[in-house]
Amino acid sequence: MRECGPAKGQLPPDQVGILFRRAGAPAWSKTSVAGRVHPRQLAFSLPHAESLSRDNFLEGPANAAGVALIDSWPEWPNRIMWLAGPEGSGKSHLAAIWAEISGARSTAANVLTAAGVPGALATGAVVVEDLRAGDFDERALFHLMNLAREDGAYVLFTGRELPAALEIELRDLRSRLRAVPVVTLLPPDDQLFRGLIVKFCADRQLNVDESVVSYLATRLERSSAAARQAVELLDSEALRLGRPVTRALAAELLRDA
Repeated sequence: MRECGPAKGQLPPDQVGILFRRAGAPAWSKTSVAGRVHPRQLAFSLPHAESLSRDNFLEGPANAAGVALIDSWPEWPNRIMWLAGPEGSGKSHLAAIWAEISGARSTAANVLTAAGVPGALATGAVVVEDLRAGDFDERALFHLMNLAREDGAYVLFTGRELPAALEIELRDLRSRLRAVPVVTLLPPDDQLFRGLIVKFCADRQLNVDESVVSYLATRLERSSAAARQAVELLDSEALRLGRPVTRALAAELLRDA
């Protein structure tokens, strides 16, 4: 693991274990990113895979309803369900967990076509991600819902909005979607938010101490997307400047303009 912070004051293993245990783009910061750091060297941005396994999903009150939905499968109240929540709330992670246990195929809502519906339902379960107004083929979605009902297949929709908030021209599709049971994810509480910061650091092989986590937790917008973007920025700036990820670096990047 790449060392990006002093050893002194690091989160102890037992505390990290608590943060990682299985239980429970808006502006990413409450403050503006200062433009006072000048380039000193080139840094190559390498892809960092975020783990979407069940063991790496952080649970808390904010996502308890979503976890319960996944755990209750196949005893769902309806074979078609809708998982709603803001960007970065964990919808895709939970959908990936469900896809793993159910054998579901996954597709983005905006690439689903009527011709592709039978293939999407070939395993008897499908995840349709990121349903948003005006960004999907209504006839393809209606065909999918009809075929899923005929075949007894399971469908998990994800979206930032509730079905009732979508403007849909097809009346039958509109009424079908509004009848789909909805499970909503909420913004993370303090403990979950701190855990997310630690997780995103671990995903990027950053070893940070507790002062960095505490500083970010009290200054960032309380969302998973904000935490992810902040850690990404800290990582790229640390590489570019040849500096460790410390509270001082975080303060520089979050300082008021």
